Amino acid sequence: MNVSPLGRLEKVNVRGIWLTEAQHFTPWLARPDNLAILGETLNMELEIEAQEKNVGPFRADILCKDALDGSWVLIENQLERTDHGHLGQLLTYASGLQTVTIVWIATQFTEEHRAALDWLNEITEEKFKFFGLEVELWRIGDSPPAPKFNIVSKPNEWSRSVGQAARRIETEALTDTKSLQLRFWTQLQERLRNHPRLRPRKPFPQHWYDFSIGRAGFKLSAKLDTQRDRFGVELYIDDEDAKAFFGQLILERAQIETEIGLDLEWQKLPERTASRIVHHWSGIDPFDEARWPEYLDWMVRSLERFHSVFAERVRALDADQFDPEASEA
Repeated sequence: MNVSPLGRLEKVNVRGIWLTEAQHFTPWLARPDNLAILGETLNMELEIEAQEKNVGPFRADILCKDALDGSWVLIENQLERTDHGHLGQLLTYASGLQTVTIVWIATQFTEEHRAALDWLNEITEEKFKFFGLEVELWRIGDSPPAPKFNIVSKPNEWSRSVGQAARRIETEALTDTKSLQLRFWTQLQERLRNHPRLRPRKPFPQHWYDFSIGRAGFKLSAKLDTQRDRFGVELYIDDEDAKAFFGQLILERAQIETEIGLDLEWQKLPERTASRIVHHWSGIDPFDEARWPEYLDWMVRSLERFHSVFAERVRALDADQFDPEASEA
């Protein structure tokens, strides 16, 4: 039997790719595709909130939110061996943000700093979580270097706790509607498994299925409404500046609707903090599983259009540039 030749892994010096933390590694990590690699390691859906964010007397490298629960995730980078100064900064960040996950990334963790994170995870309340990760670069032959994050310290029983809510849902007896929702979203997940932009999460028996769009406070949502016999796809803005962001987007309403090619409902939701922009397909029967291939085709096309039209716009929004009078004109 002929065996195809195998390549050999070669470790790459990280300083040969990222010369500095601030100018090279941090901007690289802050890009959505690269942040997703870190998120997969941590079992989180990370969305960037800010770079070089002031927290107390220090500036954190990257501040994110976990899209799964809206909690803060602060990332501190070191392209060298860990030191006491960065450990002190982590403690300052934790006290400044109150409820936070701290991720300390370095090329090498000393034993005392790994032990310090383990100790912090033991003595602090559950609202504080500390991770230590070593970053490496590897290549095979002449291939481009590939990043690898290795967890050297994590909260106690983290693997068990992150899936606790999901397992409760899975073990509950499902109604016919909940069972339908789970089957439909599972098929949508399969459709999108290798999609370059829409990253499917684990489906649950609920009427919505969320996707990251690359910024905290924003998400794409697919909706299955069995009560009103309709499907929906929406951009949901759930941020303290949601009304300002919504106002900025509505200034581009004509251009957005031309680009997306769909009838959009612009729902400011004045009684709520959030706002949404949604497209519906009404008059369908979600329980008609013979039509699910058609429904799934529509859902994928609509999600792709929303992502294509809104992703860059969302990342460029700046609440400080919002002019209320212009948006109401």
